[in-house]
Formats: sequence, C-alpha cells, structure tokens
Amino acid sequence: MSLDLVTSLGAVRSAAELNAAIRALWSHPQVPLTDGQRAEYERLCAELARVRREGVTTTA
Repeated sequence: MSLDLVTSLGAVRSAAELNAAIRALWSHPQVPLTDGQRAEYERLCAELARVRREGVTTTA
C-alpha cells in the first residue's frame, strides 16, 4: 500500500467512498463548484485514480 493513499486517520478510502465524496460535492449539475470545492474535487479524483491503480476496493 502506498503511503499517499493513507488518509489523516490512517485508513485507505475505497473507490466507492471516494465516488460518494465526489458526488456529494455537486449540489446540482448546473451549479458551478466554488474554488475550494474544485480543489477538493481534483484531490478526490487524484486519490481515486491512485486507488484504482493500487486495486484498493475496501477500507483498510
């Protein structure tokens, strides 16, 4: 397991958890994200890509 997959609590989030967090950012498809939300979205997408590469399917 890659250290950059570890959250601040020491647990690896699954792809399902990351997808849920990404979906939660979008209140409505026509409402644009704030700068902070966009930064979080990009961070979550990068984490999701790492999880998919590493094959993590459940929370550790």
